[in-house]
Amino acid sequence: GSREGAAGAWLRSPLAPGEVITAQSGAFERDPQESSTTDEELSRAGSPGSRGGGSSTTPDYGEKRLPQALIIGVKKGGTRALLEAIRAHPDVRAVGTEPHFFDRNYEKGLEWYRNVMPKTLDGQITMEKTPSYFVTNEAPRRIHSMAKDTKLIVVVRNPVTRAISDYTQTLSKKPEIPTFEVLAFKNRTLGLIDASWSAIRIGIYALHLENWLQYFPLSQILFVSGERLITDPAGEMAKVQDFLGLKRIVTEKHFYFNKTKGFPCLKKPEDSSAPRCLGKSKGRTHPKIDPDVIHRLRKFYKPFNVMFYQMTGQDFQWEQEESDK
Repeated sequence: GSREGAAGAWLRSPLAPGEVITAQSGAFERDPQESSTTDEELSRAGSPGSRGGGSSTTPDYGEKRLPQALIIGVKKGGTRALLEAIRAHPDVRAVGTEPHFFDRNYEKGLEWYRNVMPKTLDGQITMEKTPSYFVTNEAPRRIHSMAKDTKLIVVVRNPVTRAISDYTQTLSKKPEIPTFEVLAFKNRTLGLIDASWSAIRIGIYALHLENWLQYFPLSQILFVSGERLITDPAGEMAKVQDFLGLKRIVTEKHFYFNKTKGFPCLKKPEDSSAPRCLGKSKGRTHPKIDPDVIHRLRKFYKPFNVMFYQMTGQDFQWEQEESDK
């Protein structure tokens, strides 16, 4: 894991006059806002007799297994929406809370981790999601040592809107923090972006992906578009189900578009009850950001986005989306 790779080298090379990135590769901040999961919630999730998540129609028997698939990122990309949608599949059982095993709780051991999982029957897939895994240096090696055939899902979203969403979440919990503009720059006059700030750093997807590709082939990683998860949830879920080797059971009839929130809500097709929407912490109104700051951030991310498209073989069209505005 000592190989730095192209993205790491780029991170310290000047991209354009006045836009030098000064952060050191690997200088991740631990963001306490990553998750609201508490140890108490986890111990409840792992306690005997706990349902642990998944379809409510699955009886509470079977056995606890280590997960065969993980949603590893990214924070504020749409991981909760994806988890809720895949949990509607009868062959998936997933933990509702974020275990943070491969970043914060690794010393507790695999038995602790297994115990947090819901019980599954033969043929069911066990899953969990912890979005901070994607930016944790040790996570790929640790997951590989648990099971090298683990399937990994990464929900990615335009890094500029992702950073603003990340900031909005933190602001709702700590209203006293500085403005986005202040935190985004090392030097506003020179236009030096502060790539050590986790809200910006998480969106340098090419840099983080290099770390994963040292342990996992691209064929074991599915990249889900956070934007398409909103505009075409059934289409993205078809890809997810195919990737996991599941029958396409979660389809159009599971989704209903909520105009107030601006994103789809989940319903069980046979169920006439009200659709289940993500909680009030999702779909927050973003603060107004200076257009010049947005412009500089787009310029900052563009070469990394292009590199990410080349590495994954997928064009997420984030630049195109911006030129339409």
